[in-house]
Amino acid sequence: MLAAIPQRWLVLFAVMLAFLPVVIDMTILHVAVPVLTPALGATGTEVLWIIDIYPLLMAGLLVPMGTLADRVGTRRVLLTGLLVFGVASLLAAFSTTPAMLIGARVLLAMGGSMIMPCVLGVIRKTFEDERERAMALGLWGTVGAAGAAVGPLIGGALLEHYWWGSVFLINVPIMLVVVAVVYGLLPRREATTPGKWSFGQALILLVGIISVVYGIKSGMGAGQPLWRAGLVLFLGLAMLAWFTRIQLRSAVPMLDLSLFRHPAIVVGMVMALVASGALAGVELTLAQELQYVLGKTPLQAGLFMVPIMAAAAIGGPVAGYLSNRFGLRLVASMSMALAAAALGYLAQADFHAPDWTVPTALAVLGLTLSIGLTASSIAIMGAVDASKGGAAGSLEATGYELGSGLGITLFGVFMASVYTSTIVLPPHLEPALGAQAARSMSDSIVVAQGLAADQADALIMAAKEAFSTTHSILLTAAATLIALLSVVVFLMLGSHPEKVGAHE
Repeated sequence: MLAAIPQRWLVLFAVMLAFLPVVIDMTILHVAVPVLTPALGATGTEVLWIIDIYPLLMAGLLVPMGTLADRVGTRRVLLTGLLVFGVASLLAAFSTTPAMLIGARVLLAMGGSMIMPCVLGVIRKTFEDERERAMALGLWGTVGAAGAAVGPLIGGALLEHYWWGSVFLINVPIMLVVVAVVYGLLPRREATTPGKWSFGQALILLVGIISVVYGIKSGMGAGQPLWRAGLVLFLGLAMLAWFTRIQLRSAVPMLDLSLFRHPAIVVGMVMALVASGALAGVELTLAQELQYVLGKTPLQAGLFMVPIMAAAAIGGPVAGYLSNRFGLRLVASMSMALAAAALGYLAQADFHAPDWTVPTALAVLGLTLSIGLTASSIAIMGAVDASKGGAAGSLEATGYELGSGLGITLFGVFMASVYTSTIVLPPHLEPALGAQAARSMSDSIVVAQGLAADQADALIMAAKEAFSTTHSILLTAAATLIALLSVVVFLMLGSHPEKVGAHE
């Protein structure tokens, strides 16, 4: 049996190496945004697409790619995903236009969506012993949080010495090593699930998710007429409804919708969406505030945010211990409540002269959101039999990726809306340039580059003031949302066993 093979811990090491660049790519780009925006001449809308097309496509592709791996073999899909991810990283590094970078990010998402479910599948197949598997999954979760933690730091260090493309180019040598290790360690023969993989169902799900998010983003922003955004949103909802109908009627559905009958799974999905979305959105907002307004270098910005992700890296083991001791309901709801309190404090904190309370609040935020994410995993995986663990795992991973993508999108849209309404443009600025500058901080910088020195300074000063106000409003709104979530979690987990293992 695969679980008994002596090299199972080497297999775990190999798949964790494969997973690391995928999760690093979720955060490494945040500190690069202020650098690549003027280099590529990207608009605020293009910047949002560059960032969030990756997690959004991942969210739509995870379930189909996980099913594909079951059909044709985990090893084959994993190796293909690693190669695609490496080639896409090379293309992204040498992109010359925003459209080219967005296209490369699409390929990165395709590769990442092949890698992530395969990593979980390999761990489950390799570790049959429950205690060993729990340890392996705990290490996997720690690597994921640590990868997200070092993403901004690696990005900042690279940008200190090299051009913005280096944040992608670093993936290429890593992937070359990982491909060789995975090829040599993973067994060539493995059990597969009979049946055909439905490309049509995968396409329906993907189009549905992208259309819904694009409709929300373009409708709330000023880029598209409301009727067009509404039409795209309706198309996306119709596609998702069609996908749901197919799943309910299929003897072997791509996504087992009966899992949503479990309240704990619904709560876990909502927590995964909100916690991962808040973590991604807050980190992006802080990275821009630190560089745009405070004038920090990418490395300095990365170091400033280390407390968030360093604390997040230990959230998994802490959540498991606390859930066993105090019960999942209390731990899940309190983690969200404390995260809301930390966000509320950061919304009012002075980042120009921060004292010890700011990094402490950042650490509390990272720790509590990480505990919330782990609690969502415990809720989801604990609500189903082992035979449905793979399907539940796909839902969990989809929740993380969709939450990250929606977090970036909604934070970005809300930020642009507040920024537009708060910026006080300098007088005598041409109406067309003023309209462009009012869209976002990055657009203001692009406009300022073509103005005379005194007018450019006035515009940058106004932009900094507007962005600081936007940053405060945004964090306050996020704190309110997460505080409401803590109440919802406490109420919905009322019937959940008080201790994690109590139902066994």
